[in-house]
Amino acid sequence: MHGHRFADAAFGPGFGAGFRRGRGRGPGGRGGEAPPPVERAEVAGWFAGRLPEDWFTGPVDLIIDRDEITVVGTLPEPAAGEGDPAAARAGRIARFREETRSQRMAVADAAQERYGRSVAWGAACGEDREVFTNVSVPVMTRLRQRERLVLDTLVDAGVARSRSEALVWAVRLVGQHADDWLAELRAAMASVEEVRGRGPTVS
Repeated sequence: MHGHRFADAAFGPGFGAGFRRGRGRGPGGRGGEAPPPVERAEVAGWFAGRLPEDWFTGPVDLIIDRDEITVVGTLPEPAAGEGDPAAARAGRIARFREETRSQRMAVADAAQERYGRSVAWGAACGEDREVFTNVSVPVMTRLRQRERLVLDTLVDAGVARSRSEALVWAVRLVGQHADDWLAELRAAMASVEEVRGRGPTVS
């Protein structure tokens, strides 16, 4: 069973809930070796050719790291009629999740075999966006005393229950307050990747 087969299981409450050790070929997998790097354009092209054309209204949004590929597609907005539009959008996402589960698992199997990464799925509809789940991957790091004291302060203050939860909290806080900078950094990295892909090949 591959890591992506957990992709439709609900997370429990709390930072540590929903933890799953990776079982694919990525850094959290059984082999421990890092998966090979991938070209974003190649991954996007593969999913464009593999996904049914009637699933989404346009190209999917891909988030790729060393462990996982997250695929989020946009669904057509339903006509709510006299009903609540937000509830209609939530229902459309839920229906897509239920009706496409077996097909998504088959695509994820093929993608994991090709790219050595688990696959997570999500859907957007109007203003709503839902990622069904992401895998939780342990990350080892070494911290000096000043950095450990920051984590211990968060634990002592009740913000987190452990140093690991405090580190997750800190990473999320940076992500929330540095979205613009991170977006610029990712765009710059994508440009470098595109230029590298156009370079000469050495046989």
